[in-house]
This record gives sequence, structure tokens and C-alpha cells, in this order.
Amino acid sequence: MNLPNSITVIRIILVPVFVLFILYHKLEISFAIFIAAAFTDALDGYLARTLKQKTKLGAFLDPIADKLLVGSAYFCFSLVNDLPQYVRMPIYVPLVVISRDVLILIGFMIINLLKGEIEVRPTILGKLTTFFQMLTIGALLTRYVHSNIIWNTMVALTIISGLDYLRIGAKKVNING
Repeated sequence: MNLPNSITVIRIILVPVFVLFILYHKLEISFAIFIAAAFTDALDGYLARTLKQKTKLGAFLDPIADKLLVGSAYFCFSLVNDLPQYVRMPIYVPLVVISRDVLILIGFMIINLLKGEIEVRPTILGKLTTFFQMLTIGALLTRYVHSNIIWNTMVALTIISGLDYLRIGAKKVNING
């Protein structure tokens, strides 16, 4: 396994540690782990490009690591009852985020079956959504009192980007012309 993929695996291993610290109300430590995970996300991508070590495994593992971190954080923030009120989010937030990701995955699998191997490129809307997903986690971990404004913006972007990916997928399979 090359260095970038090893770093991605470390990020995946950090997820349960991250969750444990949220569950034990050690949000400062969870925030430090979150920052480390964000750093390793940038680092593994940078190394894969500069060392010319992009692999199919890395392309597969990297988004999984991101989704595990985001999904587990959101479920913790919505299901753990004894967190401070301004750190708790309604259950619809992780459900919207996870539903979008599942729909994108299903769409990818359908397009892959119908059209063969396809190149996956995030859109500007998708990148903006990811930014707000991470910003939401950072706001909650730092106990930002107005986190609900950030997560509601993120939910709207998640829905809009999900519809945009649906539009793009429909074009790829020629449903809409």
C-alpha cells in the first residue's frame, strides 16, 4: 500500500476515536481529531498527485473516509441526548446528508452498469456542500451558538447538489435527451 493510501486508512481508523470523544463530551479533543482528519484528507490527495501515486483503491477509500467522518459526526450530534442543546441537531440533518450520498452511490452504480466505467468528478455545488458539511461539524465541535444557521444552509445545499447530481446522472444515461 502506498503512502497516500496509508494516510487515508489512518483517517478511517480515526473515525471511531473521533466518535468516542464526542460521546464522552470531549469536544475539544474531537475537534483536534477532526482537524487532523481534514489535514490528512488534503495531504493524501496532495501526495497522490505529486508522487504520481493515484490508485483505484485511493479513489475508492478517500470518499469513504470522508463519508464515515461526516456521517458518524452527524448521527452523534443528532442522537446523543445529553449533549448541550445548541450542539444537538435534528435527525433530519443526517438523514438528508446520508440519503443524498446513498442516492449518488446508487446512481453511480446504475450508470456504471449501463454505460461501463465512468469518471466521477465533484461539481462546484458538491464541493460547496462538502465545505458546509465540514463547517457544520467544526461549528458544533466548537459549540458555536448559531450552528443551526450553518446546518440549515448545509441541508439546503445538500438537497440542491443532490438534485444537480441527479440531473447530471440522467444526462449520462440519456433519460433527458
